[in-house]
Amino acid sequence: MSLSQRTKLLAPAKLGLYEKAMPNHLTWPAKLAAARQAGYDFVEISIDETAEKLARLDWPAIERRQLRQEMDLAGIRIETMCLSGHRKYPLGSPDEAIRRESLAIMARAIDLAVDLGVRIIQLAGYDTYYDPSTEQTRAWFAENLAVSADLASREGVILGFETMETPFMDTVGKAMAYVDVIDSPYLQVYPDIGNLTNASLIYGRSVPDDLDTGRGHICAAHLKETIPGHYREIPYGTGHTDFRHLVPKLQDMGVHRFTAEFWHVGEPDWQAVLSGNAQFLRPFFTNQPAG
Repeated sequence: MSLSQRTKLLAPAKLGLYEKAMPNHLTWPAKLAAARQAGYDFVEISIDETAEKLARLDWPAIERRQLRQEMDLAGIRIETMCLSGHRKYPLGSPDEAIRRESLAIMARAIDLAVDLGVRIIQLAGYDTYYDPSTEQTRAWFAENLAVSADLASREGVILGFETMETPFMDTVGKAMAYVDVIDSPYLQVYPDIGNLTNASLIYGRSVPDDLDTGRGHICAAHLKETIPGHYREIPYGTGHTDFRHLVPKLQDMGVHRFTAEFWHVGEPDWQAVLSGNAQFLRPFFTNQPAG
């Protein structure tokens, strides 16, 4: 049976919502309710480099239990995590203290994922961000990445590289170089097809061809709109990301978990934006229910 035939037998692909698509001041019950009401299947929690988001890694057990209860009551779960906090504390930092902190963040993020029921942690594809990338920072990155994969393996949580906006890891092919080196089933690729679209203009390689380099290793995908040279806050339908062909391509590769990545930028009608974006993306899935 071909992948296309198998896809048709599945329930519709899952579409998640990036937490930052909603106003930051909302409580978790309000965020979960808004995501469900707008037509999403799960929420992706953000652990970015701000003190506020990094503090989530130290939530006490009672707060974690409360959030699980809130998910049960809302009928929608937090199933993925965007761990961009490593931008400030990168695995390949030239500062040894920062490298130690990066691994501590990784361990705490995995623990939080286990407690909340998160299946996939999306890793930022940077060896360093605020410092220059060198042969040594790349070596430290690979060394600490191996430790991270072992930590994830112990708890059964998948780590997936996001393809970024910088040359270090802006393609699936570049992410796969590290997946191949680490050689762990717990380190995979979670690409951003908007970022890949911009990278295709830089390198002259089509996005489908780049995706093929990760066949069998793509665990989920971010669905983001971009325009040449710009990577954030581009409304769906106004950019050049080819959702019509890339989403079915990923599904034919066995990928059925997607996250709508966009940001709340102060719109008073943000709930309508959530609903409208879900309605924009759903038709690109190849196994929508009949009728």
